[in-house]
Amino acid sequence: MDAKRQGKAPARQSLDHDRRRWPRDAQPHNEVAPLLAPALEPLPFSTRDLAPRDQFAAWQAHMAPLVEVRLPDDKSLDDGFPADHTTWNLGGMLIVQQHAPAHSYIRSAAKLRSSAIDHWYFVLPHTGQSWTEVDRRIAEGQPGKLEIRSLGYPFRGRTTDSESLFLYLPRDLFSDAAANLDARNNSILSGNFANLLVDYINSIEASLRSLTADDLPRIVHATRSMIIACLAPPAEHAAAAEQLASVALMERARRYVQNNLDAAHLTPDSMCRALGVSRSRLYQLFEPSGGVLHYIQSRRLLAAHIALSDPADRRRIVEIAEAFGFSSAANFSRAFSKEFGYSPREGRSTVVLPRPAHSVSLAGHEKASSFEGWLKALGN
Repeated sequence: MDAKRQGKAPARQSLDHDRRRWPRDAQPHNEVAPLLAPALEPLPFSTRDLAPRDQFAAWQAHMAPLVEVRLPDDKSLDDGFPADHTTWNLGGMLIVQQHAPAHSYIRSAAKLRSSAIDHWYFVLPHTGQSWTEVDRRIAEGQPGKLEIRSLGYPFRGRTTDSESLFLYLPRDLFSDAAANLDARNNSILSGNFANLLVDYINSIEASLRSLTADDLPRIVHATRSMIIACLAPPAEHAAAAEQLASVALMERARRYVQNNLDAAHLTPDSMCRALGVSRSRLYQLFEPSGGVLHYIQSRRLLAAHIALSDPADRRRIVEIAEAFGFSSAANFSRAFSKEFGYSPREGRSTVVLPRPAHSVSLAGHEKASSFEGWLKALGN
């Protein structure tokens, strides 16, 4: 009987899947996603396991594709250089979490001639200060203030001991807004738009370990849109402000749902209170996703399926159902079968989809499994 059921399952699954998905094809932004585990594998680098005298040389080699780095005059190699650099590849954007002691850096004209890397990058310091010079103009970086800079232009600077978030985006991504970005090269973004963009970037950093493959291109697109809106001329500010506010609010809403999937109080009313919006605004926000209740249930079902297909999770199906807000095993089974085309029991042996092709896997892309490799591949 089991063999017969298994033999028929793919056909039934395909048929149910087609029936379920066909009406949704008209909604290009529908949030009901294929079953995916968290998509990103970070690329860590640290000098902390090396002998103190060897740490700075390792850091120099790691940063060589971008800049030449030097120690401050009052420091020596024997002082050590404990630094951390963790890179996340979202396909069309690299995000780097970095902690480094005080040092100076230079991207010289000679470096530009030997490097094909000309991306835009944005720096959001969490701690510390920096001073970067381009054409004798100095931008002073400080915590919470977003800097914009081009890797296609020489610069030099210095930084104190700091923790910062870096975003690297390919130049071609902004081909229709190149003039606006070029005009703001090596500047500190300020104002309400910049504050919204900073909040959005912080929310991405907080979600890096839980992002799915479907999230990645949407986040890259939203980041691009928010940067362009932030740099828009004053005549376009009204439309830009509305766009920024909607993107930032939707990201906050998604984070709230993701962080409260196992909470009984996860309802439209609780979301309105947490986000400070009206029910009509919340429903408008989630309309492209099939509605707020539909979105919450889809995310809970996805989380439940990931738990079911995890060999290390020994909970019973009913326990997993209850953990993600379903009042009964029957309700969970019906919703699960409608969503995925097979039962929770069958889902227990279903493998979660592999990591996406546009996300660089450390195991599968040896040539690109370095910070330099990811920088060179960005945008290609």
